[in-house]
Amino acid sequence: MELGSPASLISGVLIGSIGTGMFIYGKKQERPLTLLTGIALCVFPMFVASVLAMWLIAAGCVGGLWVATRNG
Repeated sequence: MELGSPASLISGVLIGSIGTGMFIYGKKQERPLTLLTGIALCVFPMFVASVLAMWLIAAGCVGGLWVATRNG
């Protein structure tokens, strides 16, 4: 994660904390898709510098999880 922008740092922390919560929930409920989505949300902010891209990827991950659990 590039620490040049405060918005980037705050976004990374917020998305990572959401991912941590999803990881813990997925582990306790034994839901592998939620667990993997939580891991992805924890890891990807370290590699993306753009705040907009971070939030779009996070929305895609959470939206994909929502679609997969509603249709599956």
